[in-house]
Amino acid sequence: MPIVEDSFGTFLDEETKTSVPVRRFTLKNSKNVSVQIINYGATITTINIPDKNGTIADINLGFDDMKGYTLSGNPYFGAVVGRVANRIKNAEFSIKGQTYKVTANRGQNHLHGGLKGFDKKIWSANVDGPKVTFSYVSKDGEEGYPGDLLVNATYSLNEDNELSLEMTATCTKPTPVNLTNHAYFNLAGHDQGASEFYNHEIKLNADYYTPAVETIPTGEIAAVKGTAFDLQSPKVIKDVFPLTPENGYDNNFCVIQTKAKNNLFFVGRAAHSKSGRVMEVFTDQPGVQFYTANFIPEDNSLPGKGGCFYKKHGGFCLETQNYPNAVNTENFPDSVLLPGQIYKHTALYKFSVDK
Repeated sequence: MPIVEDSFGTFLDEETKTSVPVRRFTLKNSKNVSVQIINYGATITTINIPDKNGTIADINLGFDDMKGYTLSGNPYFGAVVGRVANRIKNAEFSIKGQTYKVTANRGQNHLHGGLKGFDKKIWSANVDGPKVTFSYVSKDGEEGYPGDLLVNATYSLNEDNELSLEMTATCTKPTPVNLTNHAYFNLAGHDQGASEFYNHEIKLNADYYTPAVETIPTGEIAAVKGTAFDLQSPKVIKDVFPLTPENGYDNNFCVIQTKAKNNLFFVGRAAHSKSGRVMEVFTDQPGVQFYTANFIPEDNSLPGKGGCFYKKHGGFCLETQNYPNAVNTENFPDSVLLPGQIYKHTALYKFSVDK
């Protein structure tokens, strides 16, 4: 079906002191699945999916308008984050003997691109048939990164209920790049909270993970077997949460790199038995951050769509990625992009119903 474009309000650009229109793009198929994305942060705002009875619900946490997305407490709902997603230790790295300091915005560390990462930028947008491509140029020195970086993020939705996100980037100087989408899912419905999230069944296709101290990987690549991180067979969240650090996950898992679909690796599967909704994730990246919304406040301080309030453990993220702090860790996959190279990253979310 043709992509429909409309308005999603305006964004005040603090640098130019001008009000910039925000555009929304709606992708639909004939199976009653629809996805909405805005050009602020190339952000997914809505994912409508039928359940086993045909009842449609929005399974993507987010906000009704731009006021929500510009809140200081917005936990990156649905956005493309970068130039480097996840953490960079001590907010610095070296390339070819030169040290770069990037913005420290999570204690002494750098998180998700800094204070004004890609999630807080207006991207240009272009519709081409069933695809919409968002583009952004990150200038040399932005948040401390070297070189200009041209980023493209292309979304499409097909008749097999597959939402595809293809991200590419090119640079003018050697620079680390690690993009991801930070969508939060709750297959029971975005407003169903922790009580229904705990009933999700999760399977991750990973036999190793990267242990971390205060969210920074130690450099070790450890086996999941015999630990709370062993999600190789499906586990119901409420059964494994008591075993996890801080009663939740915020960890990078090393995806088993066996090609499964469209030349992509199978990342994992989430299922909610009551609704029957199922989501499978595929990627070409070596890792995935499984995050269970541990840092969303437990009080009613984060208002979401439709008058609801989001709280701790109200949803989960499967952020396909390179390993956190890879630029500073010799035995992790290389994250430095060189001029003349093309960074490529595909994430595929396949939705279905188990009746």
